[in-house]
Amino acid sequence: MKGLTISELAKNAGVNIETIRYYERLGLISKPPRTESGYRAFPPEVTQRIKFIKRSQDLGFTLSEIHKLLSMTDSESFDCREVRQFASQKLTEVEQKIRNLQSIKSILQDLSSRCPGQGAIQSCPIVERLSEGGDLKWLTRE
Repeated sequence: MKGLTISELAKNAGVNIETIRYYERLGLISKPPRTESGYRAFPPEVTQRIKFIKRSQDLGFTLSEIHKLLSMTDSESFDCREVRQFASQKLTEVEQKIRNLQSIKSILQDLSSRCPGQGAIQSCPIVERLSEGGDLKWLTRE
């Protein structure tokens, strides 16, 4: 039986060996057959599957979401419309994260502008505001 060893697969896919084992435990890739000497013999197409997983992670998909996406691609019962809907949901989440990060940026700019950058830490306006508690909105109040 000829296939890729785990180290060959790792090199081809651009990941480390532990990542492959982890994906195997999560069911993102199938357990490969073993050689007579007990080594894993991965089919070459697993390289593309791992690259798919990594590209999906780069786009912000969680491993759980990637598992679902892979289930969709492995099944005959899903179509492109459902994959598009899945991607659209992720886009909505990303847009919300961007809004949250823009809000955090604004708050940090405001806090930084209030701090003279000198004096005792106990009288630092940034530390004072952060010590008050509550949600982020109260940080910028006068």
